[in-house]
Amino acid sequence: MLKISRILAVLGVLLLAVPQVAEGQGYQVIVNAGNSASSAPKAVVSKMFLKQQKSWPAGGSVTPVDLGREAAPRAAFSTGVHGRSVANIEEYWLQQVFAGKDEPPATQRDDAAVISFVAANPGAIGYVSAGATLPASVKRLTVE
Repeated sequence: MLKISRILAVLGVLLLAVPQVAEGQGYQVIVNAGNSASSAPKAVVSKMFLKQQKSWPAGGSVTPVDLGREAAPRAAFSTGVHGRSVANIEEYWLQQVFAGKDEPPATQRDDAAVISFVAANPGAIGYVSAGATLPASVKRLTVE
């Protein structure tokens, strides 16, 4: 019995050490194909969507785009990247707007609209469902 608990403890530690794969959580983060970034820490991606980080490390403005509040990938993204629910993120934006600090990211109705938006904007970052097929005009950003 003691051996099994040790094995489970070791497995738990190993799982925590592996970067989370966004697709396993129901979404994939995408950027314009011309963006030089191929990965970013989860905390940085969160700051980009909360407009706390407004430029890419290699230069250029960040333009985040969200899916609508009812979209399943939005709930998965909010929990996976921000560590908060969609409602908590909406509350954050209400506070920002009320304080005159900033406006929330634009929202798009579905994966195709997010992909089109990201493809048309060099500094854009968005997310779509894990199974969405990505055209050559956008690429997946690995979230670490």
